[in-house]
Amino acid sequence: MLDSVENLKAKAVIWDMDGVIVDTGRYHFRAWQEAFRKRGVTFTEEAFRRNFGQRNDTIVRVTLGKDTPQTEIDAITREKESYFRSIVKDNIRPLPGAVALLKSLAENGFKVGLASSAPVENIELLTTTLGIRDCFQAIVSGREVAEGKPNPQGYLLAAQKLGVAPKNCVVIEDAVAGLAGARRAGMHCVAVTTTHPRASLSEADLIVETLENVSVSDLERLIDG
Repeated sequence: MLDSVENLKAKAVIWDMDGVIVDTGRYHFRAWQEAFRKRGVTFTEEAFRRNFGQRNDTIVRVTLGKDTPQTEIDAITREKESYFRSIVKDNIRPLPGAVALLKSLAENGFKVGLASSAPVENIELLTTTLGIRDCFQAIVSGREVAEGKPNPQGYLLAAQKLGVAPKNCVVIEDAVAGLAGARRAGMHCVAVTTTHPRASLSEADLIVETLENVSVSDLERLIDG
């Protein structure tokens, strides 16, 4: 149970994936451009950055309109993600400091989760290629929640799977929507300026340009206050 003595003392770090662990932004952008181009719609870089970190269905509705049929949303997202995986599979590179921090967390007694808006196929491809799949005790994909970020459902589900109270969780994010979701979940947050400028991430407890500048001690201090 979540309220056991052991779990009340447990600490966790819940990671976003794209833009935090892996530098995939350019490939997602190209995939969205291709999917929308087939439908005569121009998808700009500004629109991509504004919506980065949100679920695919949300991005499609924002771009094509809230009355877009679900069948069309499903078709666009399937095409987009299939194309994304085809172009990213030979270009999967971890962001600086991410893998080292991820592996050091387990060595220091942290539980580790992943809460991403991405479909599970993307999560499996990226984490397996980087050899970090076994670093996560809990994984939440975009399909497991009714609403994506900034709704806190994904983070709360990850904490539930890990058996850790939200107040004892630190989220590592790069997207404004993800940061808002972490705050709504009652969790601490580290923001990485991978996709958004520092000024857009001011709600975070700690803002860094690279995870090379984050230690396990930094994360412990956020939780312990």
